[in-house]
Amino acid sequence: MKKNLLTLALTFLLITPFSYAEEAIDITNPIITAVPSLSIAPDARGGSLGDIGTSTSADLYSQYWNAAKYPFTTSNAGVGISYTPWLRKLIGEIDLVNVNGYYRFDELQAISASFRYFSMGDISLTDFNGTEFGTAKPNEFAIDAAYSRKLSETFSMAVTFRFIYSDLNNGANTNLASGSDLRPGWAIAADVAGYLNQPIALSTGDAYLNFGFNLANLGSKVTYDGITSNFIPTNLRLGLGFEFPFDDYNRLSINAGASKLLVPSQRSRFAEGFDKDNSNTWMMSQAEYSEINAAKGWFMSFADAPGGFKEEMQEILWGIGLEYSYNQQFFVRAGYSHESKFKGNRKYVTVGAGFKLSMFELSAGYVIGVVGNNPLDGTLRFSLGFDLEGLKNLIDK
Repeated sequence: MKKNLLTLALTFLLITPFSYAEEAIDITNPIITAVPSLSIAPDARGGSLGDIGTSTSADLYSQYWNAAKYPFTTSNAGVGISYTPWLRKLIGEIDLVNVNGYYRFDELQAISASFRYFSMGDISLTDFNGTEFGTAKPNEFAIDAAYSRKLSETFSMAVTFRFIYSDLNNGANTNLASGSDLRPGWAIAADVAGYLNQPIALSTGDAYLNFGFNLANLGSKVTYDGITSNFIPTNLRLGLGFEFPFDDYNRLSINAGASKLLVPSQRSRFAEGFDKDNSNTWMMSQAEYSEINAAKGWFMSFADAPGGFKEEMQEILWGIGLEYSYNQQFFVRAGYSHESKFKGNRKYVTVGAGFKLSMFELSAGYVIGVVGNNPLDGTLRFSLGFDLEGLKNLIDK
């Protein structure tokens, strides 16, 4: 039975995109969370810009990155769907589907919602002899709703409430280890976000300096076995962007962003130069780590890395992105995302393109890994959105 639990656990860890690339385990210390699918960028635009979206211009898919952007949208309502085949170089059945929409009441306020579903495919369960006796279909989903409002002509804030559900044993009617069931886990969380959209008059037209922040997934922990609690991927995102026109038709947007998991380190002392005999490997037991409550963990995460300040800086994931647009209808995008080799070694270039009319928009993104054996290499994202106001105007004609 324990082999079955190991099979599920390995598959669950695969959805966290770690690529250790030639680094020995004794010098790495990545932060592991439950429900890591919440950290996957769902839309093709953000995924094409180096997984950046906190400070980019407002769009249909702002719900994930920064819901405070919605009061700055040019349309009053929209709905979209995104699809991402995930880790296809490893397993061919992992998919992320995201549906979201928004409605802007007036120039000041908007409401929005999204639903994301992450399927990990089918997993055959076997005993120690390799005999199959069942199939599990692990999956996760999250549903959320947000309210956003302008507090001034250039600044807005938003709050998002989210329900999270994770079932790693779906469809497997059996005890997985020591007679103990692996039960579905759930959590509730909230985002608090802000967005600054400052216009700047240039001789070629209006430019915009944008700043955004998002405290995402501030919520409870998840328990699968009724005993051990696991942190969800609470994180702080910051972004800065500058969008400027060359003329009436051509514009360029430059964006940079950074994020940090607000999850405490498990205090592993896998550090370069540490004894190789694994003596005193852990500075706290797994049970002690599990007992840390969520709120305490948020504050601990800023100053608890075993390697001190240097390791804390390694926990920051950063990226840059460029977006060129012609007449706000044709878009070409590129970006780069960087994570320390000691925290997961996710390093990749992203490219993408988009097409937008008054009624709908279509975008695609592609990931190019820059480290060996990167499981994200070749990842595709597709997003299709509809401007409900544009559709209404078409019907009225």
